[in-house]
Amino acid sequence: MKTGTRFDIIFKKKYPVEERYAPITPNEILKQYFGYDSFREGQTEIIDALTSGRDALGVMPTGAGKSVCYQVPALLLPGVTLVISPLISLMRDQVLALVACGVPAAYINSSLNDTQYAKVMARARAGTYKIIYIAPERLLTPSMQELALRLEISLLAVDEAHCISQWGQDFRPSYLDIPEFVRALPVRPTVAAFTATATPRVREDILRSLVLQNPLAVVTGFDRPNLYFEVKKPKDKYAALAQYLRKRGDDGSGIVYCSTRKEVEDVAERLQASGHSAARYHAGLEDAERSRAQDDFLHDRVRIIVATNAFGMGIDKSNVRFVIHYNMPMNVESYYQEAGRAGRDGLSADCILFYARRDINTALFLINKSENEEEIARNRQLLNHMERYCECDVCLRGFMLRYFGEKSDTDCENCGNCVGVFDEIDISVDAQKILSHILRLNKAGCRFMFTHTADILLGKSEDFTDLSTFGIMKGVPRNYIRAIVNRLIALGYIQDSESKFSTTPRAGEVLRGDVRVTMRGQKPDSAEKPPRPAKQKASYAVSDNLLIKLKALRLEIARKELVPAFVIFSDATLVDMCRKHPQTAEELLSVSGVGQVKLERYGKHFLRLLRE
Repeated sequence: MKTGTRFDIIFKKKYPVEERYAPITPNEILKQYFGYDSFREGQTEIIDALTSGRDALGVMPTGAGKSVCYQVPALLLPGVTLVISPLISLMRDQVLALVACGVPAAYINSSLNDTQYAKVMARARAGTYKIIYIAPERLLTPSMQELALRLEISLLAVDEAHCISQWGQDFRPSYLDIPEFVRALPVRPTVAAFTATATPRVREDILRSLVLQNPLAVVTGFDRPNLYFEVKKPKDKYAALAQYLRKRGDDGSGIVYCSTRKEVEDVAERLQASGHSAARYHAGLEDAERSRAQDDFLHDRVRIIVATNAFGMGIDKSNVRFVIHYNMPMNVESYYQEAGRAGRDGLSADCILFYARRDINTALFLINKSENEEEIARNRQLLNHMERYCECDVCLRGFMLRYFGEKSDTDCENCGNCVGVFDEIDISVDAQKILSHILRLNKAGCRFMFTHTADILLGKSEDFTDLSTFGIMKGVPRNYIRAIVNRLIALGYIQDSESKFSTTPRAGEVLRGDVRVTMRGQKPDSAEKPPRPAKQKASYAVSDNLLIKLKALRLEIARKELVPAFVIFSDATLVDMCRKHPQTAEELLSVSGVGQVKLERYGKHFLRLLRE
């Protein structure tokens, strides 16, 4: 962050909690400062628990309003709320948004120079801030511990709490310092933990590691209905990307994730050469270039950012309309979190994964670099689940929801597998061969992973040569066997425990021929696909011309204030302005996302345009 300008905007301007509003209830806080009329699912329960002094764990999908769950209590409770956050960009965006809403907030991390750091610490000691964001690595530093002893800390909120679990995809060892920090405080504050992606095992880790006391646990679900999911298997990934971008036109910003730095460089260079507004981002770049690329993306100076997974956690940009994974991620948690950076404003967005079998080899290479055998085994198991997602022919949304422990038995009609055009292939005979093979191995006391299981079926193994199913599928493509195994797992005929297979009691239905087993086969790309379901299309009737003008005004104000455009108003708020077309200040307050502070700060500019 540059010394001076943006620091001045964030920290020197004083936006105290205005006495004339004097909001005393959660709903008044929500409307006056954040501009919303009602809370979303789970928010009220968590806020009530935290304001009454009870610990809480909130597992809520990206865009569901996790930050509101601790920001509203922070304005109701005495003293200060500390928020532990993993990334500089996340803290900066959150503080910018809070300051824009009139909430005194600051952050403490390595982006501050010595002078800035001293000023923030002095103002914190003076009680200037209601909310302070801090990096976990700073918790046990002498200066922070000295400050913590002086402050009245009412609430400690742990954002991205999955980082404390070694089963989480973004494990950060410094998160393990949080319990020690809490124990050293003269009075234990209420502790709250929040995350968007956590399996039951990770949730247990969070509760145990943070030593939450009698916590309220709220899991609102993982579904993001506004996101469209699809897995594509293109022969030429770049050609598929270029075709997708041509069809989209200039509709919104997007992220293209690549697994290697080399691929990031190649894709970004080709996009730029084709005239696309694109930037690159990976850990091999100089800090200044990475920071510039991120700022350009957040401030809408570039439309597309091509990046490794080093980019994105905590990015609060609300108008990302598509996330393309150029390569398969190494686990479902990472994929769902990265894909979930699309459509944070609740409007429609695309999450598309380009899948090729060589992606698995790349992932295995990265996994096997570890010297920890337990870690290698764990990551291979997670990779197997990701592979099944890419190969499955069931509802993609349902697959992910079940992975996170949520029931989902119906098709979503908003993913590639639900709306695509497929052929049904009868695989009953081959399914019987595979189930018979696994059953015989199980009777011999053996449960193998896919590779060994398939080697025996293909006659490529040096053991079990006397088994009646040895070589029974000789000459069959391994990928075909893998696809059938994934299908049988999805249908409940094979049980996969620690990536080792066994048959279930239901397998007898297939072996006896009582049921017919089918699998989807994708028709050629030339086949015409049906249109997206209506709910994927914009559900509002607004003037495109007015929306373009509102976005232009928002961008003009944002550039004057040196903040990202979404800090002024989100796309969803501008869409609601178009829909309601307010003509007075009172009517503008009825727009979702317009609170009292933003009305006073920006209302006259937007009303002038709306009246025209």
